[in-house]
Amino acid sequence: MTYDYIITGAGPAGSVLANRLSEDPSVKVLLLEAGGGDWNPLFHMPAGFAKMTKGVASWGWETVPQRHMKGRVLRYTQAKVIGGGSSINAQLYTRGNAADYDLWASEHGCEGWDYRSVLPYFKRAEDNQRFADDYHSYGGPLGVSMPAATLPICDAYIRAGQELGIPYNHDFNGRQQAGVGFYQLTQRNRRRSSASLAYLSPIKDRKNLTVRTSARVARIVIEGRRAVGVEVATDKGVDIIRAEREVLVSSGAIGSPKLLLQSGIGPADHLTSVGVPVVHDLPGVGGNLQDHLDLFVISECTGDHTYDNVAKLHRTLWAGLQYVLFRSGPVASSLFETGGFWYADPDARSPDIQFHLGLGSGIEAGVARLKNAGVTLNSAYLHPRSRGTVRLSSCDPSAAPLIDPNYWSDPHDVKMSLEGLRIAREIMRQDALKPFVLAERLPGGNLKTEEQLFDYGCANAKTDHHPVGTCKMGTDPMAVVDLELRVRGLEGLRVCDSSVMPRVPSCNTNGPTIMVGEKGADIIRDRDPLPPTIFSWERNDTRPRARADVH
Repeated sequence: MTYDYIITGAGPAGSVLANRLSEDPSVKVLLLEAGGGDWNPLFHMPAGFAKMTKGVASWGWETVPQRHMKGRVLRYTQAKVIGGGSSINAQLYTRGNAADYDLWASEHGCEGWDYRSVLPYFKRAEDNQRFADDYHSYGGPLGVSMPAATLPICDAYIRAGQELGIPYNHDFNGRQQAGVGFYQLTQRNRRRSSASLAYLSPIKDRKNLTVRTSARVARIVIEGRRAVGVEVATDKGVDIIRAEREVLVSSGAIGSPKLLLQSGIGPADHLTSVGVPVVHDLPGVGGNLQDHLDLFVISECTGDHTYDNVAKLHRTLWAGLQYVLFRSGPVASSLFETGGFWYADPDARSPDIQFHLGLGSGIEAGVARLKNAGVTLNSAYLHPRSRGTVRLSSCDPSAAPLIDPNYWSDPHDVKMSLEGLRIAREIMRQDALKPFVLAERLPGGNLKTEEQLFDYGCANAKTDHHPVGTCKMGTDPMAVVDLELRVRGLEGLRVCDSSVMPRVPSCNTNGPTIMVGEKGADIIRDRDPLPPTIFSWERNDTRPRARADVH
């Protein structure tokens, strides 16, 4: 079988590509996804996120021991389902800071990927329930709405942030990023709006689009210097499917470099060491891995102020019925709907800490639940200097990759992460939260010194699931793709997903990855880019008034 375009991976960017490329009825598109379909109701219920990080529809991968975190091995959830990460995440819709994309252009040579140039693609994707202005639009595929099931403790958290000197911000994706407030969510009608539901479900009857699930791509087929198809592993062996125009790799920041390496595209010395024949020596493949590392504060509540006790059987049944009948109650919550952006370093170019308020104490995998109701405040340092790698563990395509985020290899990341944790602890101690918060349980009031908190971080930190950069775009010798996402040195092969981002955005990465898919689709179709958006951006975000004001 032959297609014009073969897309490997039906995650956020792959779903966008399948939709946009198949708009041309003369083009035949094949979308391959290693995971299954999103038929399980948990994928569509906002609160289903809590199950997702615990193994539902994920590869079950983990990091190599982190040598700068006392050898800690971290669980590393990567989606294995149509829609990719957008089908299992907490549905936070954030875009980052304008400075992020301007740095892509100014420091990494990615002309045409500055904020003014990418903003139109964010807007084209969006169907915003509330906002329609210079930064937002409606009518696009992706549902974006405000939280539907917040609790009084959410408002108390926002007041607590203001008591500490952090202003209220009604729109983290608008004129400025800094502040505390409610997140916008990728939801429509109180259901998850994944890339699968937004971009694939409405076009499932297109005759020129074929979607195959449970189809693991083992290798990209290269003839001469051109990608001509893919090998798909099946129960009976391997199928070779040919692409007349291009193979588009969209398997994510871990899956995309893994596939290139399996295909003999990457650093020659590494490929040789694992027994993969070198097809194209490209040293940057699998390098430049960046991720946000998360530290958290968990406090015990004075009463039933969060959703922890919904885990009891009778309350679970009632919550499910409440959602089915009225689209309300605990199941309508993404459990992380309130948060904000602030400064660990008051001299930072833009906010460098992100907070997520979790409406429970054991929401994510690997985090213990308190006996009584609890609340979680996550903090993540947004501008990490540490860089890691993705490598093959063997020449077997079914083997798990070696994922090494190399967390805290730069001492600056440690310092800023611990400062973010300190600010999070201060927020939870403010007067506004005293009616809701009984006491801090983790890290615990007895942990005060930097050494103690470093040990706490090594033992408890987790990924925020924001890996990027492993097939980075740029003009330097370590760039894997050029500014049109073409793999350097080969024809007929592009990468289009979070792996091409040269630097991690200051936010959750689902929204930016969808933007890359939207802009990438126009590049592949050789369309003129959308006109840059005229907007007013406050580059000097609200800053800490003085160090004393944030202590």
